[in-house]
Amino acid sequence: MYRLFILFAGSLSMACGNFQNAAPAFSLANNFLSEATPLINPSGKTVEARFTVPAGFVRLPAGAADFGAYLRRLPLLPDSAPVHLYNGSLKNRQDVHCAVLDLDVGRGNLQQCADAIIRIRAEYLFGQKRYADIHFRFTNGFVAEYARWRRGERIRVEGNRAFWIRGRQASESYSEFRQFLDIVFTYAGTASLERELAVADPVTLRPGDVWIEGGHPGHAVIVLDVAANPQTGARCFLLAQSYMPAQEIHILRNPASRDGNPWYFNTQTRTTLETPEWTFATTKLRRFP
Repeated sequence: MYRLFILFAGSLSMACGNFQNAAPAFSLANNFLSEATPLINPSGKTVEARFTVPAGFVRLPAGAADFGAYLRRLPLLPDSAPVHLYNGSLKNRQDVHCAVLDLDVGRGNLQQCADAIIRIRAEYLFGQKRYADIHFRFTNGFVAEYARWRRGERIRVEGNRAFWIRGRQASESYSEFRQFLDIVFTYAGTASLERELAVADPVTLRPGDVWIEGGHPGHAVIVLDVAANPQTGARCFLLAQSYMPAQEIHILRNPASRDGNPWYFNTQTRTTLETPEWTFATTKLRRFP
């Protein structure tokens, strides 16, 4: 269950499930912003080009080959693009996003929340030719290693048991890589991904970090970009998600803002992170090794 926050004409209306969090939200402090600062450039074609950082903030430095730089270069669909489900229909809620990544949903109802994060991380590592680093655990603990898949081995699942078998000839093709990811999406999820990520401190928030609550269902969102205020040390960040059913990955609005502003602010005093379709404890921040 989760808590929904919907913003209408500056007032916040709330519909609640039984997900209980009475603590203050980890969210947008509007007094950080200048009302005259345009924070969204509709013509921007990447995350970095579309979203301007708030006044007084600067993006965290990132080397050209870093995961953070890769996330900032992710391409976006044109401004105002809707979010589509895997079957081509529209997501029921079109009020939660401010941009959509130009990244296909994949085949079937597979690329949901944790899967979308796995996809982004794996695509980055594949592009870096870091094939040995592409490995993810199934919910039962089995480790799916792309290096073995690349050599031609395949994964067989029987009941709750998974194991490697002889498969095809070795292949370096992108299509075989995507087939590997489909297997991972089928048998991994928020519970398994949370277990293999390291605990991270929101004070040291960086691009690529993940807020995740493992469960059946659970949910996860990825930090796409982070900027810091050199004077105060405060950090602001952008979040992206897929959801259930599988859907295009989209950058989230901040439900606490008056105008749909996407930047969230780390005031280092909050205990929950309120997103449009889920509430996370701030202690649920995790990081890829």
